[in-house]
Amino acid sequence: MNFQSRFRHLGSLRLKLLLIALATLLLPLAGCLYLRQMDAVLRQAQERTLVASAQVLARSFVATANLPPPPTWHVQHTANPIVIDGYADDWAGLSPWTQRFAVNGRLLLAADGGWLYALAEVADTTRNRDDARLALSDHLSLAFRAGTGVCRYELAAAAPGGITASAQANAPASCPAPLAAQWQEDGSGYRVEWRMPVTPLVTQLGIAAFDAAAPAVAVLDLHPVLRDAPSVSRQLAEWVPPGTRARLLDASGWVIADGGAIAPLHGGDSGWFTTFLYRAFIAGDLRGAATLDRDTPRLDAGEVWQALSGVPATSWRTAMTRAGVTLAAAVPLPATLGEPRGVLLLEQGSRAMPLLADRGLLSMLLLSFGLLILAGGALVLFAIRLGLRIGSLHAAVDRAVQRGARWVADEPLPGQDEKDEIGDLARAFAALLEASRQHADYLRTLASKLSHELHTPLAIVKSSLENMEADELSGSARGYAARAHAGVERLAQLVRAMGAASRVERAIAATEPEDFNLKQLVAGCADGYRFLAGERAFELTVPEGDLSLHGAPDLLAQALDKLFENALSFTPDAGWIRLSLKATATGAEIELANQGPALPAELEEHLFDSLVSRRDGVAPGGAPHLGLGLYIVRLVAEQHGGRASARNIDGGVAF
Repeated sequence: MNFQSRFRHLGSLRLKLLLIALATLLLPLAGCLYLRQMDAVLRQAQERTLVASAQVLARSFVATANLPPPPTWHVQHTANPIVIDGYADDWAGLSPWTQRFAVNGRLLLAADGGWLYALAEVADTTRNRDDARLALSDHLSLAFRAGTGVCRYELAAAAPGGITASAQANAPASCPAPLAAQWQEDGSGYRVEWRMPVTPLVTQLGIAAFDAAAPAVAVLDLHPVLRDAPSVSRQLAEWVPPGTRARLLDASGWVIADGGAIAPLHGGDSGWFTTFLYRAFIAGDLRGAATLDRDTPRLDAGEVWQALSGVPATSWRTAMTRAGVTLAAAVPLPATLGEPRGVLLLEQGSRAMPLLADRGLLSMLLLSFGLLILAGGALVLFAIRLGLRIGSLHAAVDRAVQRGARWVADEPLPGQDEKDEIGDLARAFAALLEASRQHADYLRTLASKLSHELHTPLAIVKSSLENMEADELSGSARGYAARAHAGVERLAQLVRAMGAASRVERAIAATEPEDFNLKQLVAGCADGYRFLAGERAFELTVPEGDLSLHGAPDLLAQALDKLFENALSFTPDAGWIRLSLKATATGAEIELANQGPALPAELEEHLFDSLVSRRDGVAPGGAPHLGLGLYIVRLVAEQHGGRASARNIDGGVAF
């Protein structure tokens, strides 16, 4: 395992412990769920209370107040005087009070002093005028109840400008004098503006638009004119509970009366963080209709339409300040002949739920996050210490494995004295390494022991064979004795080689390193190899500058000699041998390549082992080849912190 993989392993361990630490987030989650449930219970209780109050107030107010039956014409009081000119400039601020009649008509009503002003707009792209016959002209039909009679007027014009309309025949005496009006038109339709005196006798109003291009009977339905809304609002304000705003709406959503006010929320404004936590994690639905916050004459809100269907509705919305929320409850007014009569809307401000977040949630979250930081920090520190201990133990075991039999048994492993599981693991590794060292020592001394133990029996056998050869033997017996003598010689060579291998290992381990110039060493060895190469082509490649190394120059020269002897024995007389030296990032690389047969695949893993040879013959001088040369090369390389390897190349091999 390299450094990067160990780092990933330790990082994974820290990540797992960090994930365990994050489990403490379940505490604030459980607290949020608890506070959310508490908030829901408080909401439901407040909703039921406000709905019950609204229902009682609706029944009581309808029973005592003089409310007009729906639908109703709404008159808005205006402080600015209105000029009767047929244009809508004076009515710009009153546009929210626009009321519809027929399909394509809009009507605005306003009261100023003792006058009732009206502006009617009709969308009609086709204009028809007939001065003689009113039924063939586009016109407005106007009616209102004055006392016990109904006054009817027809408003028509042959051209834009002023018009005068008189009451129709048989009109009661209470009808106003002829109405003065202004008629204006353009490509989209026409506008009619007029005024009439406000008298207590005018209680109902009806208006209809007649289109000559699509003649039909104009229905003049008379509806109450509501112009005493302030008095109804004052009456409603007397019934509203303190700190509550009440609005009375008709069946179309128009505000008939508005009384009371939402009590201001005292106690300071909540911080943005607690407000965010409350609205994001605890508060339920705060998506009540935003139109309820505005003082509009008509409320187009889902709560209103649900109440008009006969089902009370409640909603929560954010208050104008961060400190609280607003509860709205809409209940239907008692119906008249099965038709919805209107809606009573009550609104209250509440700071109880945000205070729940302010005092409960924030404290719980601070405590939870504090515990999370402490637990997470402790676990991370524990993971770091645990990772460092495991890493140091791994590095120590890795060094001991690389050193093999040279590992010192009295060198304790990191954490070996600890009384935990890692200490047990370190002690188990120490016992395993000690057993491995003892086994390696046994294997290392086995050759010298066998050499010593076999020397005397071999000497006895050899002397016995020599004595037998001195006697007169038959022809067949003489051949058997000769083969036995050759076998004893071969065995004696192996025993001497085993002893030599042991001596080489001890000699290499005992060599004292020094600083030397590796380039000069390789070049000096190459000078001798050129003479020994004979007719073979010999090439040397070395770097330009000096290459310093800390090691044993005699051992490296001996290893080069072994490699050259090995290459020389396999290179044909007309072949080539190449010796090269180059610097690497961590040291140096020496390569000796020669022309010759390729290495067999079965020897790739054991080529540098002791007593391994691929030669079937004998070494020069008639002695059997014992396979110690490449083994010595490997020992020298490992002594210098390197390694020995071999590979097949084009036309030969390289070591």
